[in-house]
Amino acid sequence: MNIFAEIRTVVIAALDAMVSEGVLPSDLSFDNVAVEPPRDAAHGDMATNAAMVLAKPASKAPRAIAEALVAKLTENAQIEMAEVAGPGFINLRLNPSVWAAVVEHALSAGDGFGRSTRGTGTKVNVEYVSANPTGPLHVGHARGAVFGDALASLLDFAGYDVTREYYINDGGAQVDVLARSVYLRYLEAHGQEVAFEDGTYPGDYLKPVGAALKAKVGDAFIDKGEQFWLAEVRDFSTEAMMGLIREDLAAIGVKMDRFYSEKSLYDTGRIEDAIETLKQNGLIYRGTLEPPKGKVPEDWEPREQTLFRSTAYGDDVDRPIMKSDGSWTYFAPDIAYHWDKISRGYDALIDVFGADHGGYVKRMKAAVAALSESKVSLDIKLTQLVKLYKDGEPFKMSKRAGTFVTLRDVVDQVGSDVARFVMLTRKNDAPLDFDFAKVTEQSKDNAVFYVQYAHARVRSVMRKAADMGVDAPDAPLLEDEAEFALARKIAEFPRLIEIAARNNEPHRVAFYLYDLASDFHALWNKGNEKTALRFLQEGDNAATAAKIALPRAVGVVISNGLSILGVTPVEEMR
Repeated sequence: MNIFAEIRTVVIAALDAMVSEGVLPSDLSFDNVAVEPPRDAAHGDMATNAAMVLAKPASKAPRAIAEALVAKLTENAQIEMAEVAGPGFINLRLNPSVWAAVVEHALSAGDGFGRSTRGTGTKVNVEYVSANPTGPLHVGHARGAVFGDALASLLDFAGYDVTREYYINDGGAQVDVLARSVYLRYLEAHGQEVAFEDGTYPGDYLKPVGAALKAKVGDAFIDKGEQFWLAEVRDFSTEAMMGLIREDLAAIGVKMDRFYSEKSLYDTGRIEDAIETLKQNGLIYRGTLEPPKGKVPEDWEPREQTLFRSTAYGDDVDRPIMKSDGSWTYFAPDIAYHWDKISRGYDALIDVFGADHGGYVKRMKAAVAALSESKVSLDIKLTQLVKLYKDGEPFKMSKRAGTFVTLRDVVDQVGSDVARFVMLTRKNDAPLDFDFAKVTEQSKDNAVFYVQYAHARVRSVMRKAADMGVDAPDAPLLEDEAEFALARKIAEFPRLIEIAARNNEPHRVAFYLYDLASDFHALWNKGNEKTALRFLQEGDNAATAAKIALPRAVGVVISNGLSILGVTPVEEMR
């Protein structure tokens, strides 16, 4: 039940009637007509822009359209009041019974409340994390993991057919560096002293991998050149690191549907097939690029390269796909990987990248548009850095130095639920400060505590009601403005889900839950002052059954929202 969509249907029906009566021309489009919460709750329950957006195409003054539309709307039993505001906006106040019906629907729908059919029939691939398999995930990866996972859950909740995917970057030179680093730990496991040169990974997390390699091959690789061990150690090390990464993902509640290996693209013809597809469309050519804008590097020299004509699809410059030695650039396998996604029948692709991949956005979008004839969309979401604070000093992260803060470090200190919620309290492209003191304090300033406290209070009410002999809510009884305000906030949830899914913005759910919790706590506090507003009416089970409908509905919405965020609602606060 999306009451905003229902009232919009009422508005459209009234407009259709005005067309039939000749008040409006017959060729109007109502696509831009919206029904939304008003900017100021004092103005009503909802507002519509119908007269404003139809005035120009109808060649009529907006107030004239608004006044005629108001007359039609007040004929509907759901609408108690409709009035024109300003140049032609219409404010609506609904019959109180509508809000009671919303609460009842939330209770009857349960974990289905807020679910949408918006994405029905649409296959979406969400690729996220995709960290190099050279070590455990750090806190920066954690943000991308949480964001991508919550986005996938949000889209699933909105009716999309979603695949969660991890692209294993196991085809580049960094995997050879990993193998050499593990080999050093292997030698160390045999009692040799080793030195980690620049460009290797000295982290202690590779010690057990070196020991495991010793257990597997014994001394077979001692004093042997790379040609004897590099390939095998590379595969062994990659598998070990991916096992570690899977454990890290599990620790923060992320489970992928598919892991896709970059290495599987090489020597299989897949890259060549993707490039050939572009070549057949005249998008691959030999050419010379202009020097970079601004200060030209001293070693710059123009040279002919094999290029993808990405400027034909909105990119700033055409992009090289092959190096001078005939090997592929990093861009070529990425093209092939996205070609594979398109070939698997996805209608939309979403890539979640770190902020340092901003320069990749236009070229990747151009490639997908070219490969799919602009039929498959690609949305690239960039996640900004996370700054961790401890004792007033920020942690510094450096994978090569082995001193980075891992995802597991954060989860071990605050738990998966807190870590996930906090990661979603900012929009993905905004920097995030993660303060260990603030995220664990019990105050209104801590969003995750405030929302969880609301759910715990709901569960406490339901337990106490059961002790009184009231096992289930009855038809809701709404009397005070604070109760109606809370019911109106509940009614926004289905609309919020559609907006968040349309824009690929799961942080909206976290923001909404905080606002809902705030309205709930406000009503709770008001009940401390006014007995009639208390959910538990001592000595009156019938009144209690009616009163607990509202908090129970709040609990339903919080539970559904937290489920999208991957956070477990608490039953009681400790």
